[in-house]
Amino acid sequence: MSDNNSRRRFLAGAAGVAAAPVVAGLLGPAEAAQASSRPAGNGAPARTATTLTGRRRLGRLKVSSVGLGCQTMPGNLYGPVSSRADMVKIIRSAVDQGVTFFDTAEAYGPFESERIVGEALRGVRDDVVIATKFGWNIDPDTGQQLGGLNSRPAHIRRAVDGMLRRLRTDHIDLLYQHRVDPAVPIEHVAGAVQDLIKAGKVRHWGLSEPGPQTVRRAHAVHPLTAVQNEHNLLWRGSEQQILPICEELGIGFVCWAPLAYGFTTGTINPYTRFTAGDFRQYVPRNSPENLAANMPVVQLLGEWAVRKGATPAQVSLALAAGAEAVDRADPQRHPHLAPAGEHRHRGVRVHRRRVRRVHRRARCDPDPRRTAARAGARPLGRRGAPALTSHERTAGRGNLRGWLQGMGSLGEEPRWMR
Repeated sequence: MSDNNSRRRFLAGAAGVAAAPVVAGLLGPAEAAQASSRPAGNGAPARTATTLTGRRRLGRLKVSSVGLGCQTMPGNLYGPVSSRADMVKIIRSAVDQGVTFFDTAEAYGPFESERIVGEALRGVRDDVVIATKFGWNIDPDTGQQLGGLNSRPAHIRRAVDGMLRRLRTDHIDLLYQHRVDPAVPIEHVAGAVQDLIKAGKVRHWGLSEPGPQTVRRAHAVHPLTAVQNEHNLLWRGSEQQILPICEELGIGFVCWAPLAYGFTTGTINPYTRFTAGDFRQYVPRNSPENLAANMPVVQLLGEWAVRKGATPAQVSLALAAGAEAVDRADPQRHPHLAPAGEHRHRGVRVHRRRVRRVHRRARCDPDPRRTAARAGARPLGRRGAPALTSHERTAGRGNLRGWLQGMGSLGEEPRWMR
């Protein structure tokens, strides 16, 4: 078996988990069980809900095979949300459908996403797994964004105390460092989190967008439970180094942005113009010329969706995971959670030959340098920046200039807080 095939098997197996919207029928028959039909309560026809029964392991942590990302719920990333009450309903609906894995961070809002999660999960706290994140330079008391990163041990301790209050809990199941802080050795960060684990405030820990050596150094101090990276049809950089390390060390892998910020759902086209407050308008991938260049992948996903009786989102999740869809996105509206029988197919499975086909159609490659060459994109930094990348990210090398610039403003500029 080739290395690439091994990576995909790892993603589709017990270690590959995600926080994603619960879409009925996303998973195969082993992963989902149809609940009995029940009246909608307003005279509408009875609808069939899907109960998620699949479970995966992130290290020793057992979670639902699909989780719920709560980043967009404060309404300051993809634009305004309908209401705070609706966000609470979305989380509670996910619980009703069998989701046990909920992902948030102090930077989302700041603080507001954690408050929403804490309110929504009252009464079921012992039945769910909550993941949150520290690492940006945010005042733990006021939420003021001070610019840049801050993973000093004293700051981590204060940040975690605030998280516990907002989440209305006495422990955090999975605590991530949101971004690697080049000013603080990862060994010091791991030591601080280890102390919090000994104190009972944290159960497990992980890293988001780390470099490969950072993973090894952190894991040597205290075993990592999970790494959370962007992974989708348009960005597959983790397949080069991070996934092999996770497989080697027994670390779980959590995907974020598996739908490429909505692009692979088929709802975005070259004429799409994002509203004020939607950070996607600043992402190079979403420029009109890049959207036009990458539309063939959406067209192909649409063709396959028709054949399989699914949606482009479901097929793209299945492709991203290699076999079964277990990925992460952030719904803002209740229909995105698909609580009803809107999708009744019995699972989406895609052969690896079709995965290669869709990447050829999209001019995409696991190696961003080759993708840039094919797309004719001008490299931005040492890793290159093809038309398909989500931002000029060099986090894999510990260089966070682009992210620091985004977080450094307290005004109208976008805050790229993933």
